[in-house]
Amino acid sequence: MPTVSCDKEELWKRLGREYSAEEFDRLLFEFGLELDEDTTEEVEELKKKGLPAERPQLKIEIPANRYDLLCIEGISRALRVFLGLDKPPQYKLAYPAGGEDALLTTTIEPETKQIRPYFACAVLRNVKFTERSYESFIDLQDKLHQNICRRRQFVAIGTHDLDTIQAPFRYRARPPKDIKFAPLGKSKEYTAEELMTVYESEKHLARYLPIIRDSPVYPIIYDKNDVVLSMPPIINSEHSKITLNTRNIFIDVTATDETKLNIVTNIIATMFSEYCEVPYTIEPCKVIYPDGTTRITPDLKYRTTSAHASYVNSCTGLQLNATEVAQLLERMTLTASVSPNDADEIIVQVPPTRPDILHECDLMEDAAIAYGFNKLPDTFPTTSTVAQPLAISKLSDIVRLEWGLAGWVEALPLILCSHEENFEWLNRKDDGKTAVRIANPKTLEFQVVRTSLLQGLLKTIRENRSHPLPIRVFESADVVFKDPALERQARNVRHAAAVWCNKTAGFEVVHGLLDRIMLMLEVPRIASNDFKATTGYYIKEREDPTFFPGRAATIYYRPPKGSNGLQVLKRTLKAALNNPDDLEIGVLGILHPTVLEKFEISYPCSALEFTLEPFKKELQTVWT
Repeated sequence: MPTVSCDKEELWKRLGREYSAEEFDRLLFEFGLELDEDTTEEVEELKKKGLPAERPQLKIEIPANRYDLLCIEGISRALRVFLGLDKPPQYKLAYPAGGEDALLTTTIEPETKQIRPYFACAVLRNVKFTERSYESFIDLQDKLHQNICRRRQFVAIGTHDLDTIQAPFRYRARPPKDIKFAPLGKSKEYTAEELMTVYESEKHLARYLPIIRDSPVYPIIYDKNDVVLSMPPIINSEHSKITLNTRNIFIDVTATDETKLNIVTNIIATMFSEYCEVPYTIEPCKVIYPDGTTRITPDLKYRTTSAHASYVNSCTGLQLNATEVAQLLERMTLTASVSPNDADEIIVQVPPTRPDILHECDLMEDAAIAYGFNKLPDTFPTTSTVAQPLAISKLSDIVRLEWGLAGWVEALPLILCSHEENFEWLNRKDDGKTAVRIANPKTLEFQVVRTSLLQGLLKTIRENRSHPLPIRVFESADVVFKDPALERQARNVRHAAAVWCNKTAGFEVVHGLLDRIMLMLEVPRIASNDFKATTGYYIKEREDPTFFPGRAATIYYRPPKGSNGLQVLKRTLKAALNNPDDLEIGVLGILHPTVLEKFEISYPCSALEFTLEPFKKELQTVWT
């Protein structure tokens, strides 16, 4: 969840009183927020030592979908309404004297469809900034960029001193060599191509360069005199930068997602409209699309929805009437009234600052927060259910118990691993159809979802190689494979694996471990050519690059299918044609020296791995 730093003294001033740490923590908890840190003590310590210190800050954790709380203005506004000190503010569009014809216009050119097709803008008139409110304005943009904007990939915000530029504006997309301007913080002009090189060394901007770098055209915004306002999503121009003395602000928002565009435009405009000469008023702008259609932005229309007192009561266990529910919703910055046609229905006006309200359940949650979660009555559930473990989980627990009783230690490695660990280090090839890859891995250690348990166990032995020998570890957990036949394109498979590390290879040890668990699962050992056996398991020699040549075997399992003469004959014929029904469930053997070398293990190891899926027992029909 995002964390917002609020100036403590400024927040007390906005709330009309000072709070103790416990009081404020309780207030935030009741509102559904959490106080992460109060820096007052740290500041006092620095002052005692004679060191420079900032003013005390309150760091507040905000839910990821409450974009209206990403600045001190939004937090204080919401808390004042929650405490009953204010009514929910009414956000309005303030048209200029000439009406719609006098609106500032921006024309979108067709080429922008190639890169960032959506655009919106707004104007804040006669703004009066202080140093702290100016910093909060900049910080809100950064918070939005990092959250809903997904680091500017979906949406980018630009703010400009309107008095330094002239309408009408043009939103274009041009080849980078044809774009030239002085970017924010620099007096020299650069082409867009040159800026890509210049900002590679600037950490805070370098992460945004890949968004447009490989595009044949870059988005660019010009004013009437071809003065550049910004090159979204990278940088604004020096010419139109805002300062503490800026009085009229032009906000531009470009996006690849129209829904997020509207949310961001509304949030950035409404949060700082309180500093306008007439609070909570925003001057709209006209956007002209390539097909000639026009749109007025921002769209501050209140969305009408409804809730029912009976629904709120059924979810919370309360006995409230519609009027009481409406009063609770008013405390959550919503405008609510009882329907004249239905005594159970509440008509709710959702402001443009609350895009998190999507369904009646969201209104129920707000009503419960306003009432107080700690005040909700405790009641027994109206239904009684009995749970039981999944068949595969129960089977996995049997393996864990038996191997643990045999003196083996369970390991719990991560399910993500590097591509090298999953394939190259085990002498296996990647066919591109097996492993699920992470689209944007943060580190090289977490690139794919594991398709085997062996690499995790070998890494465990590597990190514990200073322990006395023998080291014997096991794991019973999921691996993941690609599966185009499923809607989710992947499937989980429960495996069991064990690795023995000692001065001698110990093939007979892992073989005995396999025999032990099969005995507990009541699966008899049979000969590979015993076609009369109805069920059982057996092993056959195999060649596998993961294991030492001549020291590896495949584990086969014959599911029970009956013992009459016809079924035995079918099995015999299929075996004669090298097409038996027996399932290949796993492998065991002595690991290859090159595998051990890559995992930095200097002693021989034997390993066992097989799937548990064929041994699952069907759930009792009474539970299914």
